Amino acid sequence: MSNTPIGRPARRAERPAYDRDSLLEVAVAVFNERGYDGTGMEELARRLGLSKSSIYHHVAGKEELLSLAVTRALDALFAVLDESPAPDTSATARLRHVVRRSVEVLSAELPYVTLLLRLHGNSDTERQALARRREFDHRVADLVIRAMAEGGVRDDIDPHLAGRLLFGTVNSLIEWYSPDGDLPVTTLADSLTAVLFEGLSRQAATDDDRGRPLGRMPD
Repeated sequence: MSNTPIGRPARRAERPAYDRDSLLEVAVAVFNERGYDGTGMEELARRLGLSKSSIYHHVAGKEELLSLAVTRALDALFAVLDESPAPDTSATARLRHVVRRSVEVLSAELPYVTLLLRLHGNSDTERQALARRREFDHRVADLVIRAMAEGGVRDDIDPHLAGRLLFGTVNSLIEWYSPDGDLPVTTLADSLTAVLFEGLSRQAATDDDRGRPLGRMPD
């Protein structure tokens, strides 16, 4: 027998409350899990516990969610390039700083950067995002050229290829790195930057002149 008092309607199960940011967070997780093209609004509504009309109260549709997500990732990455260095900062030091900070951005915005890096260019939003990625690559290549000119990095590799190799390594972190794991992002950024700029030779395998080993992977 129901315990609901006579004359008082039973309360409907409360639906979760979302704002635009929290809705976006769930949507990005679903896009990364199922693929953007493989995710429909019905699936998003189910995962959010909302009706589709409730989602449309916040955004026009899933392409707007994609645009918000990849813009967040790209803006964070471009902010690294747009940081103002000290006047006497060499191009080589600047390049090293950009690589290191990009690792930190990837860690902080991992789901959003992961979605960005998995785009295929199948929609206007995706093509616009890929165009911004190419702009980022060109700016990195320009920085590599400047570092080569001052003798800070080897000049027998095409600068565009060098930039791709640098950020191909950074971007590969989306496949295995977890910010919630036992490897701190500062250790990861230090280690990756050291390997990219000093290599794996025995002489370069210590941090500065203290002989302290660089970060180890957790057991």
